[in-house]
Amino acid sequence: MGVDQPRLEKIRQSLAADDYRLEVAVHSGRATVSIAAGPSACEDCLVSKDLMRSMLAPALGVPPDLIELAYPAEVEH
Repeated sequence: MGVDQPRLEKIRQSLAADDYRLEVAVHSGRATVSIAAGPSACEDCLVSKDLMRSMLAPALGVPPDLIELAYPAEVEH
C-alpha cells in the first residue's frame, strides 16, 4: 500500500489553512512526519498526536504506530 497523494494533499491543505506546514517521509514501511507552525498558527488548534496519526495512517499507507510525529514545539526548538 502506497501513499494516497490526494488524501495527503487534503490533510496538507487543511493544516495550511491554519498556517501549518506538513513534511512527510515514508520509507521501509515507516513514516516520519513533522508539522511546523507559521507565524499566525494557533498553538492549541492541532488535534492530539494519536488522532493525527490515525488521520495520517490511511493517507500514508502506514499503521499509526509506525508514524513518528513531531509537533511544532518539537520541530522549532
